[in-house]
Amino acid sequence: MARSALFYFFGGMLAFLIACELLLRVLPVSTATQTGYHIDPLINTALPHHVFKTATGWDLRNAQTVQTNNFGFVAARDFSRDERAVALIGDSFVEASMLSAGQRPGVQLQSALPPSRPVYAMGAPGTALLDYAERIRFAHQTLGVRDFVLLMERYDVRQSFCGSGNVAGPCLRHDTLAAATELQALPGRAKRILRHSALAQYLFSQLKLDPARLSQQVLGQARPATAEHKDKASAVVVAAAQPSAQELARLAVVTETFFQRIRPYRDGRLVIVLDSDRAAIQRGQRTADAARDQFMALAKAEGALLIDTEPLYREHVARSELKLEVGPYDGHLNPLGVGIVMTAAARALR
Repeated sequence: MARSALFYFFGGMLAFLIACELLLRVLPVSTATQTGYHIDPLINTALPHHVFKTATGWDLRNAQTVQTNNFGFVAARDFSRDERAVALIGDSFVEASMLSAGQRPGVQLQSALPPSRPVYAMGAPGTALLDYAERIRFAHQTLGVRDFVLLMERYDVRQSFCGSGNVAGPCLRHDTLAAATELQALPGRAKRILRHSALAQYLFSQLKLDPARLSQQVLGQARPATAEHKDKASAVVVAAAQPSAQELARLAVVTETFFQRIRPYRDGRLVIVLDSDRAAIQRGQRTADAARDQFMALAKAEGALLIDTEPLYREHVARSELKLEVGPYDGHLNPLGVGIVMTAAARALR
């Protein structure tokens, strides 16, 4: 009797999992991007000419079907050698897979430039400033690109330290500032198999299920917060808002390393579009970011054309109540925000 009950229990569980798998295959669940070092030992991209789906959250918002080009980037065109081209470089802000193809930064920048100047969108999620230097090198050496536009988020400099979780190649060690390389781990056999399961993708891509983090969260919530823990948390917030002189010096080394590495490939324009604290601007608050100010000063000293988005965003907020984010659940720029910054980038290129 017990053996029969176990048979029906596990049989029912298996039938339930199969039903979930079949149902989720009908829905626009995110699929594997097949990322790897396909085009360069230090540049992580999706598989070239690969079609995959993206969606946000448990309810599959902003579902898109995405296709990569001949170099594995989510771009509107294949890349070929062309000195008139403009390389648009960044992380997920450039890839913008949550937007439809015609709304992404590469397409909007292209529409603001003459057709004779093709835009090569080279976005790679989960990367930072020193990774951008490798794409500048690659675009110049392989594709002959001379003009570059960097679409940078506010934390691209500090995320260039090893161990930040946003590095796909070169980084600096936070303690010694020594140069290092931190490649993103390739998936094992089990993960490669699970990539083809809609149920697994839903759990780990849509719900962001992480068993290790889940257990830590459960254990942490089970313990009462101590005064020491509360003080430490507050200190982290203050430190992030007001970096120490030592931390500013470390961030300056990252910036200097970036410009040193791209120097051999700069024989055209370098336009840097730097994002700002949109939430504070929307609330009408003044913003203070010493690390951001330092980066802008160093970039201008290196001859880069700096586009500070703060006045652009403030001008928009003064005349419109429309938000610039995809949604409260996603801080990436929506099509309106993309249009503002790409129009400014095109103006700088001209």
